[in-house]
Amino acid sequence: MPEVRLVGPNGEQVGIVSIGDALKLAQESDLDLVEVAATARPPVCKLMDYGKFKYESAMKAREARRNQAYTIIKEIKLRPKIDPHDYETKKGHVVRFLKAGDKVKVTIMFRGREQSRPELGFRLLQRLAEDVTELGFVESQPKQDGRNMIMVIGPHKKKAEAKAEKAAAKARRDDDPAEGQAPVVDEVAAPQE
Repeated sequence: MPEVRLVGPNGEQVGIVSIGDALKLAQESDLDLVEVAATARPPVCKLMDYGKFKYESAMKAREARRNQAYTIIKEIKLRPKIDPHDYETKKGHVVRFLKAGDKVKVTIMFRGREQSRPELGFRLLQRLAEDVTELGFVESQPKQDGRNMIMVIGPHKKKAEAKAEKAAAKARRDDDPAEGQAPVVDEVAAPQE
């Protein structure tokens, strides 16, 4: 008669028993007999409430999906002859994206005669990478792609960490409503002469 290694409802080892005895034990304890390792010799079966098990595993999967963070690639486009103020603005966007845990694809677009001077774009990308080095790292080095030069910067912290940090900061703001507001000063009218 075929035998199985039986595991009790609380994870305790019952031992090697025949399938008939295992089914009888399952009926007596009003539980299901579930095969958990078919390839083992002898196969391993467990006494459990299968409906409850399926429900709990579905809830765990749902919770995992809810906490899952997707890495998004944001894109910033620059020109080789960018104004210093415009560069600072674009750099601010890159910083914001990296703080949020997103990857940033930086594209330098060359037009006309600019295509004969790719070193201008390369220097601009190197400068940007140095400016944001504390938040991210160069994931793919600058490379020419037709009229464009592309570089990818990856964040040092993961998306989930950035999300948790943002939630903690929001919770701190909610706990202390005065934080971030200007102090209230009572104005006293000066005596008029």
